Amino acid sequence: MATEITAVAFDLGGVLIDWNPRHLYRKVFGADETAMERFLAVVCTPEWNARLDAGRPFGEAVAELVAAHPDQADLIIAFQLRWPEMLGGAFEGTVAILRELRGAGLRTYALSNWSAETFPGTRSRYPFLDEMDGILISGEVGVGKPDPVIFREFLRRFDLTAQNTVYIDDWERNVAAAGALGMIAIRFVDAAQLRADLRGLGLPLAAEAPARAAHVTGGVP
Repeated sequence: MATEITAVAFDLGGVLIDWNPRHLYRKVFGADETAMERFLAVVCTPEWNARLDAGRPFGEAVAELVAAHPDQADLIIAFQLRWPEMLGGAFEGTVAILRELRGAGLRTYALSNWSAETFPGTRSRYPFLDEMDGILISGEVGVGKPDPVIFREFLRRFDLTAQNTVYIDDWERNVAAAGALGMIAIRFVDAAQLRADLRGLGLPLAAEAPARAAHVTGGVP
């Protein structure tokens, strides 16, 4: 199978980059984890954030949410104004895999649900993104994973064949969507498991990560 695989595509958040709104909201809520989790489940929900990733303007989305929850206006506005504080470091174990694959001659890409408003500032914080052959984010397309539209656009834009492309994501629904289109889809658990999975496909990776590949580095304050 190794000779058939020509490209490997990575999700970003949770796979290569430690993005998590809790990095910000733990500063805001302090030790009250229950209140923080309630806010993220009821107010700035994953579904609300998914619409931002799909291209909805931050200003419009925040204003609508503030109108619905005026008592939590400051917390909602922080989602936009302090968004960079949701970024942690890079998952260096995965970055090491990315670089090994590139060194072996495979093309590497990113396909991620990410707002077009926040991605430019994000990109400048993680130099390895500029080493990739191409990046497609949902904010550019106007639709996010697991919609098959974004996967088809990804394959079309970079002239890739599904059967020759590995796709790596930490969400099972996205893995299932990629697999349904014929991509070789892998559920990301951690870098060690990913390395084993890719070696199982015959890709030229070392059995173990380089010693310098720590879990997370390069945190953003």
